[in-house]
Amino acid sequence: MNPIRVGILAPKIALKDQHGQLVDLAELKGKRILLSFHPLAWTNVCQRQMEALEMNADVFEKANAVALGISVDAVPSKKAWAESIGVKKTHLLSDFWPHGGAAQALGLFREAVGFSERAAVVLDEQGVVRFVKVYPLKEVPDVAEPIRVIQAL
Repeated sequence: MNPIRVGILAPKIALKDQHGQLVDLAELKGKRILLSFHPLAWTNVCQRQMEALEMNADVFEKANAVALGISVDAVPSKKAWAESIGVKKTHLLSDFWPHGGAAQALGLFREAVGFSERAAVVLDEQGVVRFVKVYPLKEVPDVAEPIRVIQAL
């Protein structure tokens, strides 16, 4: 399965965050969105990836954007993890059921291991994909790259 391409309208995605609140991309229309996929909570690289989103929450807000961390972990796990790593402003979304459904819809699900690629997908205000990058699993993505894309939109 190939990752979604730039210029394509993103599929409908609605997932619960770490607080059990539904986050529907359709309701975020008018905002720029960074979908920051990480394989699993409770891992060092994923932690640093989500901490980078949290540390740049004000940068996203100033750019009329929202950053969303997404993995296949269940809501209770996302909640405990967010609390343990100090993530308060960033929504950590659970792509638990259907298992990896959002990642599958974007061509970012690793079927053989049951979790997503480590990837960044930037959507413009209309939900059109403007940036896609898949990173090595053991590499912390450089959040500055999608931020530059968001700020240039």
